[in-house]
Amino acid sequence: MLQAVYSVFTEGYAASSGPHLQRTDLAEEAIRLARILRRLLPAEREVAGLLGLLLLVHARRAARTGPDGAMVLLDDQDRGRWDHAMIDEGRALVVVALTGPAPGPYGVQAAIAALHDEAVDVASTDWPQVVALYDVLLGMVPSPVVAPNRAAAVAMRDGPDAGLALLDGLADDPRLRGYRLYPATRADLLRRLGRLDEAAAAYRSALALVGTEPERAHLLRRLASVTGD
Repeated sequence: MLQAVYSVFTEGYAASSGPHLQRTDLAEEAIRLARILRRLLPAEREVAGLLGLLLLVHARRAARTGPDGAMVLLDDQDRGRWDHAMIDEGRALVVVALTGPAPGPYGVQAAIAALHDEAVDVASTDWPQVVALYDVLLGMVPSPVVAPNRAAAVAMRDGPDAGLALLDGLADDPRLRGYRLYPATRADLLRRLGRLDEAAAAYRSALALVGTEPERAHLLRRLASVTGD
């Protein structure tokens, strides 16, 4: 049940296709369902973790797109537009989810989201703690999606070379072949390292997998920034 609710939220937070980056109707329906589960199962810490995760991510919704619907990355978001009441509620649920032995994967993901939401900007994010939490999460859920996210966090902690080495170590994982964020993340790290031809190739790989128009427009802008077109 928790996975089903999370899947609905994921589609609302980052639509798989269409003209819009987000489908807030789906995200809000997932939060409504998670609140029902929280009322029905108040002793289940993973339910608290799931609801906390959804709230902490959804709190950024107003800043994730510009007035024209263009995609705005976390680095560039106006954090004053985040829903801070929702963040406070989510952080309180993280405490519930992590209090006691053996937290579950939703609680750990919620803790990662809380670290992002607590920081005044990307540079001041507690990246060592984010990486440590991803290490815990990988031990619970050895997912090909978690590993690239951890690599991106390592890049913020240790530099783009370190993150890129981890991503390249995942290159042969067949589960990542259809995951659009893998080549997009790799492209961004190559761009930061000045390896522009390789970055352009990675952006083109990401474009072949992208589903929404705002993501496509964002990747095209990034591609143009490394090719000079």
